[in-house]
Amino acid sequence: MKLVTYRTEGRGDRIGAVVHDRVVDLSALLPADDDRPGSSGDFPGGCAGPMVRFLAAGASALEAAAAHLRGLEEAWRAQDHPALAAVTLRAPLPRPGKIVAIGRNYADHAKESGIKPFEQPRIIAKLPSAVTGPGAVVVRPPGVAKLDYEVELAVVIGRRTKGIAREHALDAVAGYTILNDVSAREFQFDVSPAQTTFAKSMDGFCPMGPWIVTADEIPDPQDVALRLWVNGELLQDGHTHDMIFGVDRLIEYISTYLTLEPGDVIATGTPAGVGAFRTPPRWLQPGDRVRLEVSSIGALEHSIG
Repeated sequence: MKLVTYRTEGRGDRIGAVVHDRVVDLSALLPADDDRPGSSGDFPGGCAGPMVRFLAAGASALEAAAAHLRGLEEAWRAQDHPALAAVTLRAPLPRPGKIVAIGRNYADHAKESGIKPFEQPRIIAKLPSAVTGPGAVVVRPPGVAKLDYEVELAVVIGRRTKGIAREHALDAVAGYTILNDVSAREFQFDVSPAQTTFAKSMDGFCPMGPWIVTADEIPDPQDVALRLWVNGELLQDGHTHDMIFGVDRLIEYISTYLTLEPGDVIATGTPAGVGAFRTPPRWLQPGDRVRLEVSSIGALEHSIG
């Protein structure tokens, strides 16, 4: 399934599934208390939004959604469902509980940055308020000149997970999406001490989407290609088999120290080709158009303002 968070005119966030370029509303499958104030996706009081609540309902909610879609397929009526192009896609998780990012997790990226591969995953926080959706304009903050891009496979956690063994770690995954780990490199590389979390958490610095592809459709996350273009020029072309720490190892390691919860996101790192390590460096500029592709998921596009 391709799970989306979307809006139609005059309505708040809803969850759905993309079928034949139409959006099938799945909001009726949410727990009954999702209609309480604050569940519309605007997050007053820290409300997580409907997709997190849907994932928190567990495997039974995913199974119910799959069964609902199978039933519709038997007598498909396209006119009963809005066209994908007619709705506004939000980030599939507009406000995840936490985003755990992994630094320099691809061998080719570690090589281009001039460091030896880490012996353990390097953990970086990316604040949830940075999330924005497909088609967003990511505004370059005043005074930032070294704005950089990083195409990443993002792992969406589907169940509460603590201390899980590597051989069972993928059981905790609800699905996968695409994420651009936008970074202001001045705050990451040019100051002491480095302010890496700040550099990666400014407003809009986490374009995500366009949907979550459920884990059953990507049985091996180490067999996925990633690419990124700026203004039509291919700048990153990598593959998850080049990860130093695979998805299962990351979940095992992270869950040893902190509890992963439904709707949490792991940004698994980026392949070589980022702007900071090009000669000369290639920084994002207002007016740039960025396209990210991850095989088995699709494409995420946004621009720079």
